[in-house]
Amino acid sequence: METIGIRKADIADIDRLQHISRLTFSQAFAADNAEENMQAYLQEAFSTEKLAAELRDPCSVFYFAIRNNDIIGYLKLNFGPSQTDIKDDTALEIERIYVLAEFHGKKVGQLLFEKALEVALQRGARYIWLGVWEHNHKAIAFYSKNGFLPFDEHIFLLGTDPQTDIMMRRDL
Repeated sequence: METIGIRKADIADIDRLQHISRLTFSQAFAADNAEENMQAYLQEAFSTEKLAAELRDPCSVFYFAIRNNDIIGYLKLNFGPSQTDIKDDTALEIERIYVLAEFHGKKVGQLLFEKALEVALQRGARYIWLGVWEHNHKAIAFYSKNGFLPFDEHIFLLGTDPQTDIMMRRDL
């Protein structure tokens, strides 16, 4: 397989970020959720306005996984006040790691996770945390394999459907 590179995304990448965000989220969850809830979430969470605000947020950062100039996955990290649940200056949140379905099992998610770990260590974080849908068994296994342990739960609203996310943490 060709080399996969990781690069930081910026505001000039907004259209590509929106495309990969909507596509990978749909691939991951459409089969297990109502179409109207999926569409509502995709429109709200990945609107141009919302993504532009996230890209401009100094406490959030996106990275793309790239193969042959194609974006095949992405990562979103949050720090300090931009974290979704825990607002801990000594923590880093992985809000999103998504990879195109055709690249599952090819270590792309691992490369993105390793980038998150590198950023966390550079920032002096004491731990990394995230939320993962309780029915996303592959993701839970991936995070467990990478040293994350469950510590709490929170509700994630997909359209009008309240879903339970398992919150997981890895101390550094």
